[in-house]
Amino acid sequence: MLISVVSGLVVSVDAFFIGVSLGLQKQCKFLHLAMINIFLMGLCMLGFFIAGQVYQHIPFNPDFIVGFAFIALGLWFILHCFLPKRGKDASLKSIALVGLVMGGEAMLITMGIAFIFHPHATLLIPITVALAHFAYSTLSFYLARASRVRKIPVAASHVISGLALIVYGLMALFV
Repeated sequence: MLISVVSGLVVSVDAFFIGVSLGLQKQCKFLHLAMINIFLMGLCMLGFFIAGQVYQHIPFNPDFIVGFAFIALGLWFILHCFLPKRGKDASLKSIALVGLVMGGEAMLITMGIAFIFHPHATLLIPITVALAHFAYSTLSFYLARASRVRKIPVAASHVISGLALIVYGLMALFV
């Protein structure tokens, strides 16, 4: 029970700071965030159905796949914010890339949860993951737009999100 609560908090931190990051970008509109979350819902559904098909064919503990994938995503997210950028504000291409990473991460979360509850997994898993991402990213997006969140550097929100993904990956491997 404690692990599921901690996992939920880690995922929430990641979605929250992605919303902050996008909310601080002047070029990003709520429509972009909504499209990212619709794409994310589709990937969650896909991940749920893939997990059910793949589970029997994995000859080792699926937690290794989930753990290493999250650690890799977290490292990529952190390193990506330090790459030289051409402009100060995000382009639509970089917003789409953040959406792709966020969707891939949500798909992996869905697969990880489905692996854990394999015989009893239901469609509530991908729906809950997608709605949680939407709720936290939307809340933080609007808080950033309304200047309720102290202006933090975009890189800091990327680093915090990346660290949350790494922690989730480590939990999958060692807990």
